[in-house]
Amino acid sequence: MSIEYPESYLCDILNEVRTIAVVGASSKKHRDSYKVMQSLIENGYKVFPINPNESGKNILNLECFPSLDAVKENIDMVDIFRAHDAVMDIAKDAIKIGAKVLWMQEGIVHHEAANLATSAGLRVVMDRCPKKELIK
Repeated sequence: MSIEYPESYLCDILNEVRTIAVVGASSKKHRDSYKVMQSLIENGYKVFPINPNESGKNILNLECFPSLDAVKENIDMVDIFRAHDAVMDIAKDAIKIGAKVLWMQEGIVHHEAANLATSAGLRVVMDRCPKKELIK
């Protein structure tokens, strides 16, 4: 069961954000996070790969960071490619760094994290893929 969002809500988010951190970024070309990062870059977003196991390496010619707070630039949107049990901590980190949007990829629904982020003023999207939304 997919969560419904007005098209305008998703479009507004994707039109307003400029910088996106991809938490759970992978250097493996067949992984969804890699494909989504590639699409975001092609659509003009500045992307920050986040993965402690890939830290210091490059993914898509971008420096990979170990955590959100290691990025020294403003991050508008945090896109989550992690398991359900990691989402709450990522939401707390997104709030701490001043992100404007918390986006959970397809298959990720975490109402408690969404409520926390919403209460802190972030817009939240669950169970959606920004790459797919961009091609609509």
